[in-house]
Formats: sequence, structure tokens, C-alpha cells
Amino acid sequence: MAKTILTAVLIVLLNVLVGCKTIDSGMSQRMPARTKTSLGSAPVVEFAEAGEVDIVEQVAVNRQAYRQGIELLVEYYTKSGNNMKLTWAKKELRALNTMPQYNYIIEAYVAGPALKASKSIPEADYLFRDAVEFEKRAGPLHFIRNENQLRLALDKYNQLIKKHPSSDKIDDAAYKAGGIYEHFKDYKIAILYYQRVCQWDPETIYPARFRQAFILDKRLHRRGEAVEAYRRALKAIKREDEHKSWKEFAEKRIRQLTKSEEGGR
Repeated sequence: MAKTILTAVLIVLLNVLVGCKTIDSGMSQRMPARTKTSLGSAPVVEFAEAGEVDIVEQVAVNRQAYRQGIELLVEYYTKSGNNMKLTWAKKELRALNTMPQYNYIIEAYVAGPALKASKSIPEADYLFRDAVEFEKRAGPLHFIRNENQLRLALDKYNQLIKKHPSSDKIDDAAYKAGGIYEHFKDYKIAILYYQRVCQWDPETIYPARFRQAFILDKRLHRRGEAVEAYRRALKAIKREDEHKSWKEFAEKRIRQLTKSEEGGR
């Protein structure tokens, strides 16, 4: 009896798996997986002399061309009434829409530490206001923020840094971007942006040095580096009332971390 039940279960499972291949799904028409050998034998573009920025820009162009091509197929098969191929094209477009795509260029890294936030540039001011508006639309609550709105804001902040490197808003944009990178838990990138805030405007009003220390301490657990970062942040304070809550927090953490180090010896 048990053997009969087991056989029946296996048959049901097999039918379910076979049933996943729906009629006219185009399974036979899927492109075969490419091996390294087959890709290497016919390169689409020669990048021997290209740098990272060139390659990333080419990838962006290719992405856009691919999307436009699939959208044209959807339009063509809709007009021609070829429902079978229309289904395939729509499925591929849906997959393209859900596939993660990365921006490989980190603008604060490319911009370098030597920029100075010095000039009032109207277009940069507009970009900054636009970015802030997107960030507001994301919502105030950290755990339910609209992350697409945050990415749109981040794109605007980075555009500002890239297009207007002498703007007096680049440090503001870097600080706001750093907060968004923190939200996404891209902590190493967030630290870089907070560093740029202080490099581009050494007299910054933002607690960027404290944010660096906090990430090193609480997020990355690099306690030795965190202590030094807290000390640098405290040293940079010019007024007694400046960043008072952060100052108290940093002093407390330095005591706790140095005490724990001494206790562990």
C-alpha cells in the first residue's frame, strides 16, 4: 500500500513539473547558455584600451538598445497578431524589468578629494532641490521608505556632483547621498561620501565625521578605526554647542571602546 501511495505521489510531482512547460511557451526557442569559450571567440565590442567609465557607458547604451528592441518586438507582434511570439516578447520584457541593473560608477570616487564647494550655480541648486523633493516623496519612516524614489534622489545628487564640481552644493549633495547609501546598507560607499563632505568643505555644518565613526563602530564593527574617527570628529568641533548630541555620544563610545580594549588585554 505504501509503495502504491509513493508511486502516485511521484507521478503527481512529475506531472506538475512537466506541466510547467505550457503550450507554445517558446522553450525550444530560448537562446542557449553561452560558455566563456563561445563568448570569447566572438566579442561584441573590443575593450582592450577602454577604461571603466568607457565600458560602463557602453553597457548603458547596450541596455537601452536591448530594451528598445524588445519593446519594438512587442509592438510589432501586437500589430501583426502573432500572439505566440507576443507572449514570448512580453515575458522577456518583464524579466528585463525585474532584473537588477547596477550603476558601476561611484561619482564621489571619480570626483576625488580635491574639489571645493565654492560657487553658486543655479542649475546645481535646481538639481539639489529636485533631489530633495524625490527624497521627501520616499517618506519619513526608515523601514517603509519608497526605495525607487530614493534611487531617483540619489541619481540627482550624483548628477550635481558630476556636472557642477565647483558648486557650493556638492558637499550638501554628498551628505544627503551618504544618508541614502546608509539606508541601502552600502556602508563603505556611505563612508566615502561623508569623507568627501569634509574634504570639499572642511568647515561643513554637517556631522559627516560622526557619521563615518558611527558606521565604523555600529555597522562595520571596526572599533579601533571608530575610536580614531570619533576623536577626529571631536577635534573638528569649533563651538561648544555644535553637534552636542553627537559629541556626547562620541565621548561615551570612546570611553566604552577603549575600556573594553583595556579589559581584553
